[in-house]
Amino acid sequence: MAGYGEEEGFMLPVDDGLFADTFSDDSVYKFIGQELKISQVFSFRKLWAFTGPGFLMSIAYLDPGNIESDLQSGAKAGFKLLWVLLGATIIGLLLQRLAARLGVVTGMHLAEVCNRQYPTVPRIILWLMVELAIIGSDMQEVIGCAIAFNLLSMGRIPLWGGVLITIIDTFVFLFLDKYGLRKLEAFFGFLITIMAVSFGYEYVMVRPDQGELLKGMFLPYCENCDSAQMEQAVGIVGAVIMPHNIYLHSALVKSRQIDRGNKKEVKEANKYYFIESTIALFISFLINVFVVAVFAEAFYDKTNIEVNAKCNASGSPHTDLFPLDNSTLQVDIFKGGVVLGCFFGPAALYIWAIGILAAGQSSTMTGTYSGQFVMEGFLNLRWSRFARVLLTRSIAIFPTLLVAIFQDVQHLTGMNDFLNVLQSMQLPFALIPILTFTSLTSIMDDFANGLVWKIGGGVVILVVCAINMYFVVVYVTSLNSVALYVLVALLCIAYLSFVCYLAWQCLIALGVSCLDVSCLGNRMRLTGHTDVYLLNDMDSNTMVER
Repeated sequence: MAGYGEEEGFMLPVDDGLFADTFSDDSVYKFIGQELKISQVFSFRKLWAFTGPGFLMSIAYLDPGNIESDLQSGAKAGFKLLWVLLGATIIGLLLQRLAARLGVVTGMHLAEVCNRQYPTVPRIILWLMVELAIIGSDMQEVIGCAIAFNLLSMGRIPLWGGVLITIIDTFVFLFLDKYGLRKLEAFFGFLITIMAVSFGYEYVMVRPDQGELLKGMFLPYCENCDSAQMEQAVGIVGAVIMPHNIYLHSALVKSRQIDRGNKKEVKEANKYYFIESTIALFISFLINVFVVAVFAEAFYDKTNIEVNAKCNASGSPHTDLFPLDNSTLQVDIFKGGVVLGCFFGPAALYIWAIGILAAGQSSTMTGTYSGQFVMEGFLNLRWSRFARVLLTRSIAIFPTLLVAIFQDVQHLTGMNDFLNVLQSMQLPFALIPILTFTSLTSIMDDFANGLVWKIGGGVVILVVCAINMYFVVVYVTSLNSVALYVLVALLCIAYLSFVCYLAWQCLIALGVSCLDVSCLGNRMRLTGHTDVYLLNDMDSNTMVER
């Protein structure tokens, strides 16, 4: 490894490139070519040294899909569903804790552990499902950025033009890692700050009722809620908890240099990462609350004819988006910016668009890293960043570009609903494996989940998956197509069969030994590699040797 330079209590190895070689026997895993050596003295400086991975992870809680879910929640249900957002964020924090612990204890991220533990066929299927989730997330980010460019240019940049711009800016941002790990983390922090300031400005300008806000946040009840509002509650959970984010966080925590031979140090790292994740998700929660509160206060129960009149009076070029009828206003991230401009002036529209652009750009970068980790971990295959981004971004952009060219903005934003359903369906492929492997003492040793975490984690994952499957069923039934029903039924059989396989392995890991049927042979079982638990084998750099 190249020489070291000191910076603020941690050591920065001087190395080039985003990722070091990770799969040779004598290599050391490094996130963007760097490891941060943590000071042994307890202090707030030590917490600062651990700060970074949690904030990168929290960006997935602020992507354009989440922002759209927030504004729809406010417009449809007012403040009534804030407690759902709070609960989903807390559940997300607990799941991220499991992901971080896996990376800290084993020195391997979730995709690598899956590669070593699952048999070949299940491993490949799992990889494909996670890649599908990443591509779906990437499509949402492309949509968000394209809409932001369109709003900022007052329509001068067409939607398809905005889609094409996202190809260029993604590759530009990829070169930021050459300036160092801490600077890259600082850049993500800057984007989060832009979102906080943008949506915070809207919040201060609208001045929501604080009493109603607190009531909606801490009273878990939805008074007089109809089916549409309950479906929105389910949609919040699906938007907040992202499957690829579990894989991402388990890899990001490996960027800090930890002596895994010292259990006390590993325990301390777990503690600091949990504190950092809590702070990061608290900030993301506040930003989401800003969006919900703005639309709850200003646009809850508004009708199309009211909004049409206001937009017409303000001279908005988008008045025709709102038909002259008394139906309740339906909003998305594009209409959201338009109605803010109609009611509160052009500044509100531009600031909204800046916030959406920051959300899309930051999520694009974390999605790129997720894809890199997932491909390397599952396949032991290293691609250059350029090739990896070119592949996933091309797959994401092609259908988005077609819709942007041949359809209108409502069809483009409508894709977000389908993509949220897609994300919901992929959740079991992250949640079940993370609970499985963090419950195995052969992998986690003394840091394996205890009885409370096994039961609690199992219940949480069961509830989250059930909620999201309900969301999928509601969406499919709304399509009103017999042919689609038949196709979905066939796909569901294959889908549920694989989920049941993962659940079977998870239950065995949780201690339900009666399910470990020997007659099925070893092809269906976890491989049982004990070398995943690596607290004993350390190299000279106090990082885990592959």
